[in-house]
Amino acid sequence: MGLIAYSGIATKIRAMESRLLTPRQFQEMAGLEDVRSAADYLKQQPAYTDIFTGLNDNQLHRGNIEFLLTRSEYRDFARLYRFSGLSQRRFLDLYFMHYEINIIRQVLHNVMSGRPETIDLSDFRQFFDRHSSIDLVRLAQAENPKEFIEGLKCSPYEKLFVSPDPERPLSLSDCEVRLDLLYFTTMWKIKDKILTGQEQEVIRHCFGSRLDLLNIQWIYRSKKYYMLPAADIYALLIPVRYKLRPEQIRQMAEAASLDEFFSVLSNTHYGRLPEAQWSGSPDVEGMYRQILNRIYGNTGRRYPYTIAVMDSYLYAKEQEIHKIIATIEGIRYGLKPEAILDMAKKQ
Repeated sequence: MGLIAYSGIATKIRAMESRLLTPRQFQEMAGLEDVRSAADYLKQQPAYTDIFTGLNDNQLHRGNIEFLLTRSEYRDFARLYRFSGLSQRRFLDLYFMHYEINIIRQVLHNVMSGRPETIDLSDFRQFFDRHSSIDLVRLAQAENPKEFIEGLKCSPYEKLFVSPDPERPLSLSDCEVRLDLLYFTTMWKIKDKILTGQEQEVIRHCFGSRLDLLNIQWIYRSKKYYMLPAADIYALLIPVRYKLRPEQIRQMAEAASLDEFFSVLSNTHYGRLPEAQWSGSPDVEGMYRQILNRIYGNTGRRYPYTIAVMDSYLYAKEQEIHKIIATIEGIRYGLKPEAILDMAKKQ
């Protein structure tokens, strides 16, 4: 049944994977002298030819480049949706929440920066209308907090932006944490209702690992950059456990120092994986990315005729977008190619 249901879409995904940028192409792009050259380089790549054609230098700022790259991500999702059957579309409908939250996050940054910049999603109105209960095109035009909240009326997101204390408005980081918590808890709950058997187990492994690693990363950042007490750290965590035990979460959150945090982490499931390097200055963000790259890559190859092949490709595309943005920003600031590549790897 899997072979019959997925043979067509697996072939489609292999063709789409062939258009992903290779490590060598990222090396070539990192060595370019300016953003204009990077845009011209991307214009030569099949996946980005049409969206980077005809841009003038005034359009090559970070916000517009991010938007153009995101358009490529939407197009790939739409292609997969057209090729999918009913059961596959149920998964993609669930996955679409990821794109909803990306738009909400981007608009939120705009309106809270005091320098609102309208995001033009008119080309994708039909796409969003089909998958979302929110008028994301209208929301993207919000220029102030009031218009932003109005755009989320009667949606599951509206309540996220209401402060429990009227005297203390929510900060940008408060709002982003709330968005993340809603997304991950919703995905975790619903996946078992739309998937069965091997597909359920594969997605549980991918998503559960991602949730655990995000919690590890948030505990680490809370301690390293903000020195938050354990009670505040608990409030940031996703209330889902996969390979992490509650006791390990508690010990990391209550660790008196980073050394103690790393000692606890080294004895967890993730601390014993090959990607975990504890000599010198441990790189938690790098470990997070390397572990997920291996997990998603392996599941896509091992289970090519399941939902894993779609999940793996969408993950790879998302990571490529992050790496391109980091590479272009490195070029913009005149970093050396080695530093640009190192920064891109951590995205």
